[in-house]
Amino acid sequence: MSEQNQAFDRRMLEVLVCPMSQTSLDYDSEQQELISKSAGLAYPIRNGIPVMLQDEARDLD
Repeated sequence: MSEQNQAFDRRMLEVLVCPMSQTSLDYDSEQQELISKSAGLAYPIRNGIPVMLQDEARDLD
């Protein structure tokens, strides 16, 4: 498996929360993002590692 295609470990969802809203996250495997519906943000997953920074998050439309 190449470095860019490393899989996200879904067990991380049990401990990760949105840094803005402190709520649980949903995993979007197609977009490789963690979705915070309450904050309206999508956090990218790069090389299997979630980037939980507001500056890196994408606004949900």
